[in-house]
Amino acid sequence: MLYHAIEAQYLALTPFRIAADAWRDLLAHPHNPLAETTLHRAGAAAWEIMGRATRRHGRPEFGITEIEVAGKRVAVSERLVMGEPFCRLIQFQRDLEKPRKDPKILLVAPLSGHFATLVRDTIESLLAEHEVYVTDWQDAREVPLSDGLFGFSDYVDTLIRCLRRIGPGVSLMAICQPAPAALVAATMMTEAKDPAAPRHLILLGGPVDTERGPTEVTKLAKSQSLATFEAAAVHHVPPMHPGAGRKVYPGLLQLTGFMSLNPDRHFRAHLDFLWAHAKGDNRFATAHRRFYEEYLAVMDLDAKFYLDTVRIVFQEHALTRGTLSHHGQRVMPANLQKIGLMTIEGGRDDITGTGQCHAAHTICSRIPDRLRLEVTEAKVGHYGLFSGRSWRERICPAIRDFIRNTDPR
Repeated sequence: MLYHAIEAQYLALTPFRIAADAWRDLLAHPHNPLAETTLHRAGAAAWEIMGRATRRHGRPEFGITEIEVAGKRVAVSERLVMGEPFCRLIQFQRDLEKPRKDPKILLVAPLSGHFATLVRDTIESLLAEHEVYVTDWQDAREVPLSDGLFGFSDYVDTLIRCLRRIGPGVSLMAICQPAPAALVAATMMTEAKDPAAPRHLILLGGPVDTERGPTEVTKLAKSQSLATFEAAAVHHVPPMHPGAGRKVYPGLLQLTGFMSLNPDRHFRAHLDFLWAHAKGDNRFATAHRRFYEEYLAVMDLDAKFYLDTVRIVFQEHALTRGTLSHHGQRVMPANLQKIGLMTIEGGRDDITGTGQCHAAHTICSRIPDRLRLEVTEAKVGHYGLFSGRSWRERICPAIRDFIRNTDPR
């Protein structure tokens, strides 16, 4: 019934959205002699906010067409390396005049309600000095039920196939939610002496040990039984979508949950946008629009993956307690030795609490100190770990140096 309620709401708000867009266009129209006044700018911004709140936000484009490499602008194109129902592996190819032997990175985007385009800033920064591959997760409501279910073990298997497709010498970099799965994939491949096992494992704000640094997210996950989560959060995709009949965790519910963690922050952000637009600060207004167009575009998760994650990561703590198995084989991160391990946390991260990501060093106890690095950005929140000024000026350079200066062989 949730989908039907959402569709009804969008239809009911259509007249309001049309009116909001019309008023915004009228107040900001270049032939309006008052368009550049503070009052009209503020009014246009207010109507834009209201129109955005009632609009359906589709899948964004990566839109990375060029970057700067060694002081020169070079074209960038997307190449599909591997296509599967739930994930596409994309390489961002740089049109370089001379070939470079840059390190290869498999960037594992979060599968937590947003599209992989959320890490656009991450990709752009890495491309300057790395060959970048990205997991472009697919919206579960667009995947036919005949393609099967997708759980935590399927996620791990997908990462393994991606690494094998790219080949040896890859640094595996996981942002937030995929950190436990990336650690499992690296462990299983290393134990199997797979030649494509990652050379480095880099985790940013990942919930490796959710018993540390409790947040509202971890408290909620522990507060209810798995059956309660299934009853409240799992819904069937309706007939109008290719994935009709599939059980999913709707992205809109995840978005609502994230926004409810910091409603005052989002309120202030929109007030700042209104004021910036009124003053003619187009740079801030453009950045605000770009962020929220991305943030409000959500995708559904297969219910099996959602419930597996709640159970394995947040309730059973199976990875850190040593009870997790993958296809019948016990996952033993303590056996990892010849791999570089870097973890990065934000001191103001209210989604993944302090110590949760750095816990990877505790469970990977046999990795030599020369192959380890912990980085804590005291004034950075969750999204600042992979986008924005702190990411570009400090975190990304630290990752670059770690990959180049740490050789596990």
